[in-house]
Amino acid sequence: MPKVSSVIVPYASYLRVYEPLAAFPEPERSHWARYARRPGRPSYQDELRRSLADLVPTPPVPVPVHESSDAFVLETDGVVCVCPWRTRLRGWQALGELAGQLPTPVLDAVLPPVVRRQAAADYEQWLARNPDARPWIRTATWHVPLNWFVLVSDEERCFERAYQSDGGDEADGAEGVAGAGAEEPSGAGAPVLRYRTPMVQARRRVARGLKALRDAMDEGPLIDGLVDVGRWLEEFHPRSLVELDYGGLVHALPEELLDEDHSAADVAAGIAALRAGDGAGAGEAYARLVERWRAVRERQFSN
Repeated sequence: MPKVSSVIVPYASYLRVYEPLAAFPEPERSHWARYARRPGRPSYQDELRRSLADLVPTPPVPVPVHESSDAFVLETDGVVCVCPWRTRLRGWQALGELAGQLPTPVLDAVLPPVVRRQAAADYEQWLARNPDARPWIRTATWHVPLNWFVLVSDEERCFERAYQSDGGDEADGAEGVAGAGAEEPSGAGAPVLRYRTPMVQARRRVARGLKALRDAMDEGPLIDGLVDVGRWLEEFHPRSLVELDYGGLVHALPEELLDEDHSAADVAAGIAALRAGDGAGAGEAYARLVERWRAVRERQFSN
């Protein structure tokens, strides 16, 4: 499929699960094995551009007619792991969340009610045939949810500054760093800020984090979010990898801010403080996080 454009979409971050090929039944396993050997795989920017392009026609196409056959691929210790896009499923789920994010007049202008009703009916029918379906990717706009940082540690943080590529060996090396066949438009290699951790470690951190939070407070959005993401992780193969990727946010933030961003360390410090009964320390860590991500969210209104 040709690229939609070279325009960079800056606002989305991602939580991905990469499952080993052995986790997929046939014939899907063979499809992903062949796909993993394919050169020039599309990047997360390509996926976003395709989704945005579907909103241009009249009437708009809020959800792809067919499920994507693309995926993100990485290899670790000789094991090929795959993160299917499942763009259609994620489109249906995102559509269901829009009502709480946009004013009704704006939503009706972008996606008329008749289009949304038809998409909802299609999803209901599809879900009846696929009751166990779940996405391998979660997406957030203009921020990274704080509960995602519970899954990773600062030691797993990978920050790569931008580079200028002439299309030679340096570009090939950057593709391996991105871990998803990333092709940056206009020959410029974007910064990368991501964390990767084994699934067993992510699940362990969720359990420990929930215990510390529940011992310190009765309820709250951080607890609810962590319960939700913990249940999602349980759906995958125990030898999977979990990736928290700042994605397009690296295009919206100065490199010095990305370099200084150690949100996973702040979340871990806050949970450790709660575990030790240090309310003041937990409050300081939380204040750092709130201030950092408030500044990021404000950028969506800066232009």
